[in-house]
Amino acid sequence: MPILVIILVIIGVVILWLIAVYNDLIKSRNRVDEAWSDIDVQLKRRYDLIPNLVETVKAYAGHENQVFQKVTEARSQAMQAKSIEEKGKAENVLSGTLKSLFAVAEAYPDLKASTNFLQLQDELSDTENKIQASRRFYNGNVRDFNTKIQIFPTNMIAGMLGFKKYDFFQIEAEEKEAPKVAF
Repeated sequence: MPILVIILVIIGVVILWLIAVYNDLIKSRNRVDEAWSDIDVQLKRRYDLIPNLVETVKAYAGHENQVFQKVTEARSQAMQAKSIEEKGKAENVLSGTLKSLFAVAEAYPDLKASTNFLQLQDELSDTENKIQASRRFYNGNVRDFNTKIQIFPTNMIAGMLGFKKYDFFQIEAEEKEAPKVAF
């Protein structure tokens, strides 16, 4: 009889441990998903600012149509990107086209003095800072989750239950700084 009790206690402890590990993995995965959602919110804000910025610059530099078209296309591609890798590449392209848009704006002193342009510039700068903070938050959560599913013995449970590694949201080295918007 005592052996049966010991076996039942061991089985109970193992079951409780499995439940605790599973719940911890679910919490970590949800944190990663929440962090990705934070990035999406900031990117949407950025996407919403870009048309206003383009229209403001267009009013002063209407003959720069190629730049406006590239910015619009890059914004559209970034909005349509689905995977983290696609999103990272599309954001790199969008950052590059925004830099070219600001380079065009540099040639127009009246535009640089425009209250509307200055306000949009400040909002975009603030958004870029929030995107950077959201990326750090996301990558920190990804690091923690990936570590959990790779450490023994949790890795066995995670593998059996189908938990997959998340990719970091990485950008190219030259894109790690916010686009320069100060004139």
